[in-house]
Formats: sequence, structure tokens, C-alpha cells
Amino acid sequence: MTTKRIELIAKPNPPHFVGDGFRVHNFIPSYPGLDMKRMDPFIMLDYNSNHNFPPSQIPKGVGVHPHRGFETVTIAYKGKVEHHDSSGGGGVIGEGGVQWMTAASGVLHKEYHEREWSKTGGEFQMVQLWVNLPAKDKMSPPKYQALENENIAKVTLPNQAGIVEVIAGEYNGTQGSASTFSPLNMLNAKLEKNGEVEFTIPAAHNTAILVLEGSVQVNGTEKVPTDHLALFENKGEKFTLKALEKSVILILSGEPLNEPIAAHGPFVMNTRAELMDAFRDFNEGKFGYLED
Repeated sequence: MTTKRIELIAKPNPPHFVGDGFRVHNFIPSYPGLDMKRMDPFIMLDYNSNHNFPPSQIPKGVGVHPHRGFETVTIAYKGKVEHHDSSGGGGVIGEGGVQWMTAASGVLHKEYHEREWSKTGGEFQMVQLWVNLPAKDKMSPPKYQALENENIAKVTLPNQAGIVEVIAGEYNGTQGSASTFSPLNMLNAKLEKNGEVEFTIPAAHNTAILVLEGSVQVNGTEKVPTDHLALFENKGEKFTLKALEKSVILILSGEPLNEPIAAHGPFVMNTRAELMDAFRDFNEGKFGYLED
């Protein structure tokens, strides 16, 4: 097997607010070289870098809005977030947890700081991903997977290097906790200083890492600092990460769907006609009801 090398290192774009509760840097699709087609099946990545929210009696967040054609995945690193959707999914995730919502044929949802956490405020750090669905699954029924950290599969690395949390996909024979519609890996590497880990990823997978804490050296050469994303070439299968300090790294890889992408606002379909259908169905109330 040959080495999978870095294609680009992306620094965080200036932050903007989504609603009043998520202060995010967008990497996908707004950063040059990280558009939807290049990152397929990951069509959006918003990163709420560590930010201190003051106490608030009214939870901050995003009000009711629709989605169709893909999945939203929210990974909580610090703070607590609450979710409700019109298909009956919902709950609270805290540090280390994951909310995996399959919008598919269409849902309304809202997400905001968990009520009790909001009253005290504090450090808040999250990643939200949009994962595209294959054309054959875009109109499947919505579903919701809530993964508490204690229920996420973990692999202890040798030499006290740290652990790898397997949210989805596979690492060293350990299967991920979330079910997916296409082959992908979503992993958290939590490494001690000087801890090393090796990953084997299919050459064709679109692959990237996001450094949430600390900094890492990739393949013994290139440094990726805190809050930066590194995109890998679609060549080679193996790469190594060495933590230059205690670090947390999100590893993403996915087999491209290689299907047409028609995206507008909260809908991601395959054709313009399907987008028009989505807007019509939403306006006709076919996504259900959810109180704001």
C-alpha cells in the first residue's frame, strides 16, 4: 500500500452565526477546493470552534426549518445541544455525543442549546456535517440516531497513544455505531502528546481531517494546526497522524456517490425538478408540523 498524501490545508474561514446559537466556520462547500463534488458525499461542514456563550434564560439556536435529500450529523465536543423534528426524533446530546438525523423525504427540525446548559453557558464546540444520500434513498422515510458517547465504539491504541472513537464506518475491525446509506468513515482520534495512529482508507475515498484540539504531524512531515482542515489526495491508502500535543482529530472519508447534485438552501436533490417538488411539498405542509 502507498501513502495517502495531503492535497491542501485549509485555514478556518471567518466565522458567521447560524441562528443565534452556532458560531461557525464553513469549510464545505465555501472553501476553495472543498466544493460539494470534491467532498462527495460530505456536502457541508460547519465547524463551531470553541466559543464561550454567556448564560441565557432563553436557549440560543436555530428555529424550525426544513430539510430533504440528505442527513445532518451533529458532533458535540463541548456543550449540550437539543434537537426536535417533525418525524418524532429528538433528544439532548452532551460532550462526546452525536445526533444523526436522516431527513430523506423531508422533515422540519430545530436545534438549540440545551435549556439547563443555556442557563449557565460556557464553552461550546460542535461540528455539523451534511451527508448526501444516494438517489435511490433520497425519498426514504426520515429517521433519527442518538449516540451517547458511552455507546460509541472505541478502540484503545497501543503504547498509551490514545483512543479512536468509531462513529460510523470501521477502524481496525471495529464497526461504527451509526448506520449509513453509503460506505463512509467518521472517526474521532483522541491522542496523547506524541501519540501516533495509522489509518488505511480506500484510495478513491474523499478523505479529510479536522483538528479540533492540539496539532498533528501527517505522514511525519506536514503540520496541521488547531482548527485547520487537511484534504487528502485520492491516491494511496495509508496515512499516519502524530500528535504534537494532546489532540482531538475528526477523520472523514467517504466513497463518492458520483451522482448529479442539485442543491438550494435546505434541499439537496439530483435534479432541478426534484428541488421544485421539494419546495412545493414544503409549502403544502407535507413535511409535517413542528412548533417553533
